[in-house]
Amino acid sequence: MLALLRVSGFALIDEVELSFGPGLTVITGETGAGKSILVEALSLLRGGRASVDLIRTGRDEAQVEAIFEVPVGATLRERLDAEGRTSDEGLVVRRQIARSGRGRIHLGRGLATAADLASSVGTLVDITSQHDQQSLMDAESQLQILDAFASNGDLVLQAQAAHEALTAAQVALAAFDADARTRAEREDLLRFQLSELDEAALQPGEDDALRAERERIKGAERFLGACARGEDALYSGEGAAAGQVAGVARELTPLAGLDPALAPLVERLRDAQAVIEDVATDLGRYAGGLKFDPGRLEEIEERLFLVGRLCRKHGGTVASVTARREHLASELAQMGSFEEVLGERRRVVADAGARLAAIAADLSARRQKAARGLGKTIDETLHELGLAGARVPVAVEPRGELGPNGGDRVRFLFAPNPGQEPRPLAKIASGGELSRVMLAVKRALAKSDQAVTYVFDEVDTGVGGGTAEVIGRKLKAIAADRQVLAVTHLAQIAAFADHHLMVTKEVRDGQTNVVVDVLTGKARTLEIARMLAGKPPSRQATAHADEMLRKARG
Repeated sequence: MLALLRVSGFALIDEVELSFGPGLTVITGETGAGKSILVEALSLLRGGRASVDLIRTGRDEAQVEAIFEVPVGATLRERLDAEGRTSDEGLVVRRQIARSGRGRIHLGRGLATAADLASSVGTLVDITSQHDQQSLMDAESQLQILDAFASNGDLVLQAQAAHEALTAAQVALAAFDADARTRAEREDLLRFQLSELDEAALQPGEDDALRAERERIKGAERFLGACARGEDALYSGEGAAAGQVAGVARELTPLAGLDPALAPLVERLRDAQAVIEDVATDLGRYAGGLKFDPGRLEEIEERLFLVGRLCRKHGGTVASVTARREHLASELAQMGSFEEVLGERRRVVADAGARLAAIAADLSARRQKAARGLGKTIDETLHELGLAGARVPVAVEPRGELGPNGGDRVRFLFAPNPGQEPRPLAKIASGGELSRVMLAVKRALAKSDQAVTYVFDEVDTGVGGGTAEVIGRKLKAIAADRQVLAVTHLAQIAAFADHHLMVTKEVRDGQTNVVVDVLTGKARTLEIARMLAGKPPSRQATAHADEMLRKARG
């Protein structure tokens, strides 16, 4: 249930913090006092549309916060616990609207979206307003009400999944069943592409291996040239270093016999000649071990060009080319067995259609059975609400085709008086009658609905007197199963409340502000009296209010 609501900078509210308890809470106040602003704040927490127009004049942002107690064991509680959004306090929700347009939503311990609020708080809080009375006349809403009463939620989800599967199968069949010429053209293209890929026969990692080999061959060419030039300069070429060193040694050798000081120099020249000759020999041996094949280099370049072209054509990498080849082969195989594949896809469509039809038939049977119970329950409540002869038959009719919700169309009919032929609710029900039908529907759904808090925003329009008292009793009865918040202008309803909030306006520092007070004791009696007879309440109205409160408690 809703445990706490805090609103600041919102519409005409400066700051308001309210605690809520179980049972029936009524919100009263004079016309135009701003009672429905609290309902608008709750609508925001349910994922409703935010607008900067809701920000109070003079404030930069509006903020609505609430704490909800989510029942242990509920599906929503399990999901929120798994997401880490609950705490010891319960589910804490906060929504901020900023003039800058950068609003923020917090759901539990993390940021969230309006869709997250709709899927969580939207299932906890059910708001019924005069607008919802209009939606009651919508065929889709009537179908949802019947399914909620029949607890058809799981079966409806199955129907939606089956319809999605059928639609996907139909799309796949239509895509495959192209005209023969298009298939022939496609088959020719597939054969050409497969032939090209098979002839190329690319291997995994081939492009990397080719590039590495190309670099080695190009390197061999450079090394071979350098070694050849070095060997030529050192030994085999004209004027090579080894020959020149040998010539110097020969010229100095006889002179060393005349001057012993030259002998060490001659020896060193002979050593240098030997080293140069050894280096030249090693360079020749090194060059002999190098392999430079210009023909192989050309083959590699041509192969890399082919690999690059195929990669650009089929996905960018050798791996993607390989995957593409498998996909083309599979598609060509399907082309080759067109009739077989076409028959298989038709069987898939037929099976999906049969599954949807079976679920729809089950749904229809359950709806037919539940329709009688729902109509009877609504009728009983309407009789208690002063429409003694009224009936609301719930008609379940075939819609002619299967959709995501099955194959039924649901219509709420209405006969306000005995002997009248039921006609569509949308065509003949008055505002007051719609209010009572809506209340009867909520009463019927109270046991099966997942919502833990019902909010009724002036759904008592068009009723009064004894009927209003009966509506108060019904709201009190609903509050035995759910927390109920009711915005009302009828004293007969307010008297049945477990908790009473009064909304007033005051002007402070030149600005209008909405104030919410919790009424108990004498203050509550005076508000009931005001609702009965206006301001200031007379002694008789106050006595009447006391009597009404005693009667409601009894």
